[in-house]
This record gives sequence, structure tokens and C-alpha cells, in this order.
Amino acid sequence: MQFIESEYTDTLEIKKSKFITYITSYDKFDCLMKRLKEEHPKARHFVYAYRFLNNFDQIVENSSDDGEPKGTSGKPTLSVLSGSSLINTAVIVVRYFGGTRLGTGGLVKAYSDAVNLVLKSSILKDYVKLEYKKLFIEYSQLSQIEYLISNVDVKIIDKIFSEKICLKLEASREEYDKLSSELFRDNILEDL
Repeated sequence: MQFIESEYTDTLEIKKSKFITYITSYDKFDCLMKRLKEEHPKARHFVYAYRFLNNFDQIVENSSDDGEPKGTSGKPTLSVLSGSSLINTAVIVVRYFGGTRLGTGGLVKAYSDAVNLVLKSSILKDYVKLEYKKLFIEYSQLSQIEYLISNVDVKIIDKIFSEKICLKLEASREEYDKLSSELFRDNILEDL
């Protein structure tokens, strides 16, 4: 699975109709929709689709035709996201009507092509599920453990200082395994 981290846009013109496609991370969907409606007050349709992972690692997806004939725009847009195995990603296609009707088949092709076009210019990132852990250490171990953490792809999100230091960590399971092997190898900790 992959996802989009930044915002990308591209434009497709078919029979004088403009399909301006924006793709971004799912968490920016609402802000992007609001911004586009302000930037494009004369646009006829704001077709969207999104897919994201919920807290139970289930894919949730939704789409809207926004006034286009039923099934001709939202579903084809969603199909491109699904077919590309994209998650945590949203796409909005802003359509300006050019005066010529495209028909249902033409609309399906136009919306699919518009999303495929923006995907070609987008940078896709591989999805890795992150886990959060706490690591309790002695004050004397802090600099050594920070050094080991800096050599793997583990992020320290927070440090809480009390009797011991609590490091709140964020990483993939594979990166935790790398860190654990470093900590065991150097006899710094018994378990992560």
C-alpha cells in the first residue's frame, strides 16, 4: 500500500471541459475542499474520493458524484485510488463544464484519466504502520540511547523526566527490532 503526503495538481481538458485534479493526504481533505470552493466559485462540480485506514486497520472509502450522473465520476475516481492501492489519500476533481455533454462513458473515462494524470506527477510513499512505545531508562543511559536511536529510523516524540526518563517512541516494528538488537548487543537494556 502507498499514500500521498503532499498536495499535487494537474489539469485535463476534454471538449472544452476542464478537469482540475488535486490529490493530497486524507487528513487535509476538508481544508482542501473548503479552499477549492473558495478558489473556484464558478466550477460546476467538486467530485471527490478518499480511502483511509481506521483505528482497526480497516480501509474506509467514500466518493461523491456532486451532481454528475450517478456512478459516472465519484466511483471511477475511487476506482483509480483503489486500483493504485492508495490509502490515507484523498482526491478532488474540480470540473468546469465546457458546453459539450460527454455522455456517461465519456464522463467515466474523463474522471479516471484526470486522476491517473495527477498520479503520474505525484510522489507516492510506501505505507508503514507505526507503533508507539515507551522506553524507561536511567539518566546515565540517556546520551548513549539517544545515539543508538539516531542510527535507526526511530523517532523520539517526547521525553518525560521523573525517577527515570521515559522516552516516547514512534517507529515501525522492523525499526524497533533493529533498536532492540542494538540495545541487547551493547547490554544496555534487557527488553524493549
